[in-house]
Amino acid sequence: MPSEELTAEYLFECTQCGECCKGFGGTYVSSEDIERIANFLNLSPDTLRRRYCAPSGRRLVLAQQENGYCVFWDRICTIHPVKPRMCRMWPFIPSLLKDVDNWWIMADSCPGIRQNLDKASLSACLRRIIGDLEGDSRC
Repeated sequence: MPSEELTAEYLFECTQCGECCKGFGGTYVSSEDIERIANFLNLSPDTLRRRYCAPSGRRLVLAQQENGYCVFWDRICTIHPVKPRMCRMWPFIPSLLKDVDNWWIMADSCPGIRQNLDKASLSACLRRIIGDLEGDSRC
């Protein structure tokens, strides 16, 4: 299938398995993410930061449970309607996909990521999708 026919929906269909909700590195949260999540949980942004965030360099990430999952994972995302931008973009994270080979690394743990693609088509499609997402303020 030519890359111009590939869509984000073709490349990825979320199975809600939660594999993207665990692991090293955490989910960065912006001040906008914090506001939305705090409002959703009826908390102040400061309370949310204290209870559910951890520092990572100069930024905040959502804290992880002892099992490695996001603090908001309980067999399903408990903040799904207001999940952080980084979660909404998964797996189309520009910083990860600067190297197209990361697609297959992510696919090893994410059953929703399509793997049966040639590298040239995938690379062209990902560049187009990420370009669209970066220009989309809804993401």
